[in-house]
Amino acid sequence: MEQLKTENLWRVWVDTQRRIVSFHEEEDCKLLEFRSRDMFYRCIEQYTGMQYRYQ
Repeated sequence: MEQLKTENLWRVWVDTQRRIVSFHEEEDCKLLEFRSRDMFYRCIEQYTGMQYRYQ
């Protein structure tokens, strides 16, 4: 039987109205999921460049 590889999953919730990125689930926020740590960090860097706040 094949062993299933467990993939890492990075998630953030984004509120573009209030310019907030959250690392936990938030109501009325868009969920973004990443299977690559590099893509996750690139996304975070882009929101930082746009002066989003983090919580």
